Amino acid sequence: MTMKKTVLKSKLHKVVVTQANVDYHGSITLDRDLMDAMGVCEFERVEVNGATTDSRISTYVIEGKRGSGIVGMNGGAARHFIVGDEIHVLAFWIIDEDKRPDVIIVETDNLNRIINTDLR
Repeated sequence: MTMKKTVLKSKLHKVVVTQANVDYHGSITLDRDLMDAMGVCEFERVEVNGATTDSRISTYVIEGKRGSGIVGMNGGAARHFIVGDEIHVLAFWIIDEDKRPDVIIVETDNLNRIINTDLR
């Protein structure tokens, strides 16, 4: 019998929240470039951990405009993280074997532009 494990697939490390809208359905809006780097699709479940706060939430991804740098907190998520907060966004997968995650590093002072994706 093969044992299944839930492991980290990818992580956006210290992206900066650029928008917060409590009047929108709950989710996180991510620049399509960030989604591609993480290997996540729209509506995929992710965990969001505060780097500058102690909040941790589970939500789903909504696609944002490619190249915009958007990291938008929507609905209840906007009550946990505000514009300017640094966060980590984590995606997971269920596997049969050991794999190593992709960690995506961004320039926080340059609108969340990807600078490194090869940390293995």
